[in-house]
Amino acid sequence: MWTHSEKWQENLPQGEKKLLEKFSKYSKITGTIFIVLGLIGIIFPYVLSLVTVAFASYLMVLGGLVSGYFTWITNKEDWLGWLKSLVLFLMGLFILFYPINGIAAIGLMLVFYFFMDSFAEFGLAISMRGNSGWWIWLFNSFISLVLGIIFMVGWPFSSTYLVGLFIGISLFFDGIALLVGGSLWKKLGK
Repeated sequence: MWTHSEKWQENLPQGEKKLLEKFSKYSKITGTIFIVLGLIGIIFPYVLSLVTVAFASYLMVLGGLVSGYFTWITNKEDWLGWLKSLVLFLMGLFILFYPINGIAAIGLMLVFYFFMDSFAEFGLAISMRGNSGWWIWLFNSFISLVLGIIFMVGWPFSSTYLVGLFIGISLFFDGIALLVGGSLWKKLGK
């Protein structure tokens, strides 16, 4: 008797089998990197919080500059384009110079991220049900949901260490899910 994955595997075109094997390789590399970064964040949560807020602020400053450049070359009279550029640029600078406030703001965004990550991982788990290893996505979904709830309860006071800690935990479990998924996709590709 064939399992669901064997039927799916038999109907897989050769090009897609090669793609699955390649994806498996890179998901294992990415999973390993995520696990290492996750462990660093778990051990040094305040440092990962500061790195996260610095990264976000530099992206906002760059986004403001790029938006201003495109407003300049496309329509110099577009005051909404200039306003968008200015707000992005100033918010990026504000977060860069006042990182604790930025960490609290990013903490609130992470609450939404963890809830969305939980929803996405749950959907992936349900779609992979019947294949070996599907439960790791379900477990990852549960972990993201719990992290979102804990973060929401302690916000904003605990943001300075929870941002780094929870990003570290999320990266760690995402890395494990990628390693398990990489092994599963390699088997499906053969």
